[in-house]
Amino acid sequence: MNRIKILIGLFLLTFLMGCNNEDDSINLENIDAPKNISALMTIKQDNSGKVTILPKGEGVTQYEIYYGDGTTEPGIVNPGNSVEHTYAEGVYQVRIIGVTLDGKKTEITQELTVSFLPPTNLEVTINSSGLNISVTAKADLETSFKVYFGEDPNQIPVDFMENEVVTHTYSISGTYQLRVVALSGGSATTEYTENIVVTNLVTAPLPTIPAANVISMFSDAYTNVNVDTWRTSWSQANFEDVFINGNATKKYTSLGFVGIEATTTPINVNAMTYFHLDVWSPNFTEFKVKLVDFGANGVFGGGDDVEHEITIPSPVQESWVSLDIPLSDFTGLTTKEHIAQLILVAAPFGNATVYVDNVFFYNQAATLTTAAPTPTLPAGNVISMFSDAYTNVAVDTWRTSWSSASLTDITVAGNATKRYSGLDFVGVEATTTPINVTAMTHFHTDVWSSDFTNFKIKLVDFGANGTFGGGDDVEHEITIATPVQGQWISLDIPLSDFTGLTTRAHIAQLIYVGTPSGNTTVYVDNVYFHN
Repeated sequence: MNRIKILIGLFLLTFLMGCNNEDDSINLENIDAPKNISALMTIKQDNSGKVTILPKGEGVTQYEIYYGDGTTEPGIVNPGNSVEHTYAEGVYQVRIIGVTLDGKKTEITQELTVSFLPPTNLEVTINSSGLNISVTAKADLETSFKVYFGEDPNQIPVDFMENEVVTHTYSISGTYQLRVVALSGGSATTEYTENIVVTNLVTAPLPTIPAANVISMFSDAYTNVNVDTWRTSWSQANFEDVFINGNATKKYTSLGFVGIEATTTPINVNAMTYFHLDVWSPNFTEFKVKLVDFGANGVFGGGDDVEHEITIPSPVQESWVSLDIPLSDFTGLTTKEHIAQLILVAAPFGNATVYVDNVFFYNQAATLTTAAPTPTLPAGNVISMFSDAYTNVAVDTWRTSWSSASLTDITVAGNATKRYSGLDFVGVEATTTPINVTAMTHFHTDVWSSDFTNFKIKLVDFGANGTFGGGDDVEHEITIATPVQGQWISLDIPLSDFTGLTTRAHIAQLIYVGTPSGNTTVYVDNVYFHN
């Protein structure tokens, strides 16, 4: 027996020495103190006062739980585990200490109420966005809460603490019974139930029509003209200004019809060709849009007012419907200089819910329908960045993160094309493999826009060190003033015109700039250097 004890002792000594050697090789200096320490405390509902404490935190190797009831020895808990403690009825300050490998500690104190009475003054806060919902709750005498989201009758409830936010995503739109149960130390509970409606409602599409072509009544994308009211006193609808993912939106409920008026400053849309609005509804079966011109005297019923109503039968539900209605379709609207009234009508009458965004008139710009010219230079004389006519070199990105523009890869008449909308400036980079164009004489690009008034092209050589700002980078920008709109422009710019580009062996950046800034759409194709 003694021999066995000695062998066990030697084994433990060897193990500890090995551990010490391992510890010597671990760098403990950079270990941060524990973060986000908290605990989920749930009480057994049998009036026993037994509380299960589940500590949580980041960077913790061990927890110390001081129960706050006079017990001197703390509960020692490993991450992921819990500890059970029996309390008498009362309010306790429970200390939860997270400890790291090197002994750093972070401590929080969390109040625990042990009561065998049911909770009182239960308050539940519910927020929803699309199919997502969040729930918080508070009450007196509570210990914890359970929430049933109502989507699955066999759903296991989610436990949470006071002021903790619990989230859930529903799989489909619908009406669900949400139930929150407040628990205390006894078997009695307090409940809150609410029928909630969730939808797949998301932000309306972002308009891309240039601001210069738009007269906007309501849109975050443009500067809006004055509108006196979005719900007249004679309307049959409830109205609310809401935000959907941060985007301002008009919401009409119990909608029969609603009058929207700009009588103080009627809108002159003579130069416009279309009326646009985006609508979303979970239940409309028909939608109507009426425009009314009050005439030169600015008074409805003054003898010179005209109007016309357009009907959209069976609009798609639970999806944003973008209506682009030619003003020529409003045949009864024989004058368009004094638009003072917009009326929206929905069926089922008085029971429809409709969200409205991006209400504006616009003048349709020229539309790109033809592909850029096909290059005819021999491939042996070309270094191509983007063209269906050649083999292209590697380009890391056609829109850097610091760009002020949106990029869409599209096909025009079967030809791959880059479209930049909302263009202020866009960076195109080939930093991984900079392009050596010392043997080339020209830079070429084809561009098309219906609205740009100036266009700029900048080339940047990052130098031998391949780093922008490394001391040897050079650049030069060329301005094309008042380019022709509505047709492809083939730009062949001698590299000698880029006078600041004194080296050309490491071209790593191409920058396009358009004006009016942020309101320009430019199509780009056939970007290459050639000799």
